[in-house]
Amino acid sequence: MDTGDGRPTDAALGERRHLIDLAYRMLGSPAEAEDAVQEAYARWYALSAARRQAVEAPGAWLTTVVSRICLDVLGSARVRRERYVGEWLPEPLPDRTEWPGGSGGGSADPADRITLDESVGMAFLVVLESMTPAERVVFVLHDVFRYPFPEIAAIVDRTPAACRQLASSGRRRVGAARTPDPGQAHQAGVVRRFRQAWESKDIEALVGLLDPAATMVADGGGLVGAVLRPVEGGVRIAQYLVLLAERAPGLTLLERSVNGRPGLVAQRDGVTATVAALDLVDGRISRIWAVRNPEKLGRWGAPADTP
Repeated sequence: MDTGDGRPTDAALGERRHLIDLAYRMLGSPAEAEDAVQEAYARWYALSAARRQAVEAPGAWLTTVVSRICLDVLGSARVRRERYVGEWLPEPLPDRTEWPGGSGGGSADPADRITLDESVGMAFLVVLESMTPAERVVFVLHDVFRYPFPEIAAIVDRTPAACRQLASSGRRRVGAARTPDPGQAHQAGVVRRFRQAWESKDIEALVGLLDPAATMVADGGGLVGAVLRPVEGGVRIAQYLVLLAERAPGLTLLERSVNGRPGLVAQRDGVTATVAALDLVDGRISRIWAVRNPEKLGRWGAPADTP
């Protein structure tokens, strides 16, 4: 099929998955990523046929537009998040088999599924949140997607030297926060023991699985109950979790993939109430990110429990 400008329809549409991947890492929200990509396509198809025909690389054109849209969104998001109730966390992603349009059901375009690799781990996304908008966009383009600095400079309207400095600054932030990868199997085992200890309200076992300097951050967005500040220390986290279990009977804890890593999902009556991503240091849980804001849990259904 032809678009009327001499190019097949998939010349631009074939870039969609790449653009969604790019925008999610820049924005930390699938909905905002999809909006940014949709806006870029709207601008592409608003061009005359002659102007589209003159674009030698539609993918590069769309990448430039998406990146600039993300820069604008990040700038306004910083203001919005200053008014956000409590801590703001990126929206968690389920395993692709449970993503709408996957084997779990739904009808979303499979191209919208985000590639789940280490660059969408919750720890990585949280570090990206600490960057300035320009720093984040440049770092994602260069260090994650390997765009050369001259191309990035044209996208963000800065010099290649300035882009190198921004990427270097972002790299230092990531390096300072990075922890050794414990491996999927090891993390899954720790998560399972953590779930069992939580279910049995075993404070001693929970403390043994938590790093003494562990931190837990919860994101309720002011829509549901959640601690407004991080809970610090393994003992305090264990006590808080046991108190939560006592005050919220009927919760079902499920072991699920969260942003490509073993995590936990809490459900009540089949409805997801919390999605928790975890990070390990030396075999113990060092960080917990608990997303409770229901507006960020729309992609989490009620899959069958693990045997």
